[in-house]
Amino acid sequence: MRVLVVNAGSSSLKLARLDGGGAVTAAVSIERWQGEGDLEPLADFLVTCGPVDAVGHRVVHGGPHHTGPARIDPRLVAGLQSINSLAPLHNPRALAGIRAVEELLPDVPAVACFDTTFHTTLPPAAHTYALPREWNQRWGLRRYGFHGLSHAYAVRRAAEIVGSPPDALRIVSAHLGAGASLAAVRNGVSVDTTMGFTPLAGLVMNTRPGTVDPGLLLWLLEHGDVPVPELADVLEHDSGLRGLTGTSGDLRDVLTGRDAGDADCALALDVYLHRLCREIAAMTSATGGLDLLVFTGGVGEHAWSVREAAAERLTHLGLAVDPDVNRVAAGDADITAPGAAAGSVVVTAREDLEIRRQVTEVLGEQRPSAAPAGYP
Repeated sequence: MRVLVVNAGSSSLKLARLDGGGAVTAAVSIERWQGEGDLEPLADFLVTCGPVDAVGHRVVHGGPHHTGPARIDPRLVAGLQSINSLAPLHNPRALAGIRAVEELLPDVPAVACFDTTFHTTLPPAAHTYALPREWNQRWGLRRYGFHGLSHAYAVRRAAEIVGSPPDALRIVSAHLGAGASLAAVRNGVSVDTTMGFTPLAGLVMNTRPGTVDPGLLLWLLEHGDVPVPELADVLEHDSGLRGLTGTSGDLRDVLTGRDAGDADCALALDVYLHRLCREIAAMTSATGGLDLLVFTGGVGEHAWSVREAAAERLTHLGLAVDPDVNRVAAGDADITAPGAAAGSVVVTAREDLEIRRQVTEVLGEQRPSAAPAGYP
């Protein structure tokens, strides 16, 4: 099955065509996609990429009713529209991508693959908020968790690298990028995660603060006269590493500033690492120990100094990385130091392969009979 993978971000659009063996045969990243009605970039890609048999769309938030990938139909689209407020930066864009592809490829089956699906296995103790039960029931308040497509692939691939089945390992998966989250995986399933009802919770990120005392936010609203729209905008776009340093928030800029003697960048990096290591340790309480720490995402894959610093701060969990291997690791790599009690692995993020896997799970591996209309 040849699958078109569509990943609509808050401002970008990433497209990839995977052949029957899962190899990427064509890909493009459109950094400034206009969204609804902007068909030209998609049409241009479809003309040149070759035929596709199915489409897989990444959707950040599946809400309370989607516990697995699902074939896209009008009912599903209406359901996603009803939960746009849960992921206002991403879900409306995913819907725009769904409608655009449907207009261009009306006869090709499409599947929605949710970042929240991986965490539907969280036990009640991990996903329940200590709020009035009537609120939780009325509004579906719970810890949903995100980056599930990345975590699902990273866990499986990391287990392959070390030669053990996932259900035999106690794993903490660290997806570290512009957005960042951890997943605690025991017996092959997610049992805890750092993000919550929305993607704002948990680790310090490029522009998001991670978990903040809700009383502090109430104080800002009541006594700081901060309007709700401004608070929402700051939490999404001007907090995290950007807020602490005045830089772009990209970790590379923060590291450059730290190395140049910028005290704000040095503090921001310490805050980032403190939260990361604290939360990794917390995840091991859900897994019952640690066999394998997995780094993935842009920072996880490329920032050797972050991996090294995390291991140095978590030696009590049995972690140690080989400094020479860690510094040159490129792609999938085992960076564990000889004799370490727990392993450390780097995995290249491949949400596209996880989406393809879920598409074939829903539609079956055989090629659908419908062919793209109007495209080679």
